[in-house]
Amino acid sequence: MTDDNDTVANGLRFECQPGCTECCRQQGFVYLTEADIVRAATFLGMTRSAFERKYIYRTRNRMRLRVPRDASCHFLHDCGCSIHRAKPSQCRAFPFWPELLESQREWAKTAVYCPGIGKGPLIQIKIAEAEAEDMRQGFPEQYLFR
Repeated sequence: MTDDNDTVANGLRFECQPGCTECCRQQGFVYLTEADIVRAATFLGMTRSAFERKYIYRTRNRMRLRVPRDASCHFLHDCGCSIHRAKPSQCRAFPFWPELLESQREWAKTAVYCPGIGKGPLIQIKIAEAEAEDMRQGFPEQYLFR
């Protein structure tokens, strides 16, 4: 995290709101680590290769969940995330992504659609920074520049 005035380190409140899936409905991709694939496949009772064939789009440098034509995510249903206990690291870490923690502007933009931002207990910055560091470690090519 940077020390300039543009960070959100002065106070973070966040608590997921019951029934909210707004983060899952935003445009973008869910990138995966190898551990994410194994965890989700195991949770679904699938082999890793079967899970990959059905749900993953792979490029030379990255893996991401396929985006269905008629939905945001294969696993998002009316009742929420069907793999919540095994969801990908990127989903687990939200909203403590490096790009959101390092910019008050980005944090505020996210708060427009995320009703949990600004609610709940004050989050210890070290906990949020640890989540952000997990993202950096899991997706080093995405966070080359700090």
